[in-house]
Amino acid sequence: MSLTFRQLHPHFVAEVSAIDLPHVHDRETLEALRAGMDTYAVLVFRDQPLSNDEHLAFAQRFDGQLHTKTGISALQKNRFGNEALADVSNVDEHGNLLIPGDRRRMYGLGNRLWHTDASFQDPAGRYSMLSAKVVPASGADTEFADMRAAYDALPAEMKAQLEGLQVHHSIAHSRQILGFEFSQQEQETLKGAIHPLIRTLPRSQRKSLYVASHASRIIDWPIPEGRLLLRDLMEHATQPQFVYRHEWRDHDLVIWDNRATMHRARPFADTTVRRELRRVTTLDIV
Repeated sequence: MSLTFRQLHPHFVAEVSAIDLPHVHDRETLEALRAGMDTYAVLVFRDQPLSNDEHLAFAQRFDGQLHTKTGISALQKNRFGNEALADVSNVDEHGNLLIPGDRRRMYGLGNRLWHTDASFQDPAGRYSMLSAKVVPASGADTEFADMRAAYDALPAEMKAQLEGLQVHHSIAHSRQILGFEFSQQEQETLKGAIHPLIRTLPRSQRKSLYVASHASRIIDWPIPEGRLLLRDLMEHATQPQFVYRHEWRDHDLVIWDNRATMHRARPFADTTVRRELRRVTTLDIV
């Protein structure tokens, strides 16, 4: 199968054409897509009306074992009966719009913070694959930040300072920023994980910042100083030159590398319309 990659941003992101993902099984095409991820970190596929089973099966063919420990799983059971298929929507288990005060809706607002999927787990998330089922006519976009380009742009003395630092990631921390409260049992389930602040991507050998809203503190640093540094790095990484904004269409599939990017949902004006997307994330293991 002949693939083309059309770059959408000066640093990263490409749209892939001439492909039907449910029928991609051959090693050559899968390896070409992996190489595309190494280069672009975010791949956009149009016109991919995947069923849930097709979505899950492709993710396993592409990158192996799937992540099932999502943050929302500590609060409720998955409405699809499979914790590997994350529900990114504003509807309940019956398909009705969530009311403004619904706890699930309040939790979901945290997706508007810059984040990287499953960094609060060990192993964390590697590739996320988000499939658009129903999107509003306008708004509801997703922004991505290239953390490799952001690292490259740092002064040499800052890179030296960051080398070897470890960061604690917690989804309880990021949600509490917005005033969301967890029960004691939920907090026990969501204790967080520790990861390097600078990651070297195994295939490309490029270095990348690994920070986002889940990053709660730098290990062995005083909390105020650590959080100030993390905030400075996020402000640096989300400058316009590092950010791509994706305008969703029905049946889009977007794959991104959580080790090399951050992302966030953008608000949309009419909250009385449906927005349904489903995400599968792979485990960051060898």
